[in-house]
Order: sequence, then structure tokens, then C-alpha cells
Amino acid sequence: MGEVYSHLSEEERQVIQIEVGNGASIRGIGAMLGRSPSSISREIKR
Repeated sequence: MGEVYSHLSEEERQVIQIEVGNGASIRGIGAMLGRSPSSISREIKR
């Protein structure tokens, strides 16, 4: 059947913000959170 998707939690959004500030790569953040790099990239653009 289809994929199951879930929104990023507020905690995940905070981690993304902190890690981007620390210079982490999108791929690295994705691996850390178990999310795809494209999900991280979209969140950064918001």
C-alpha cells in the first residue's frame, strides 16, 4: 500500500535549527533524526 507520513515534531524542528546553526549538513541532520534529507531541506526553507 502507500507510505505512512508524519509531521516533524516541535523537538525535531528545534534540533534542525540548532544543528543548522552549528554548521551540520542536511544529510547529517537527516541521519541523526531518521528523516530524509529532502524533509530536512524543506523544513529549513520554511
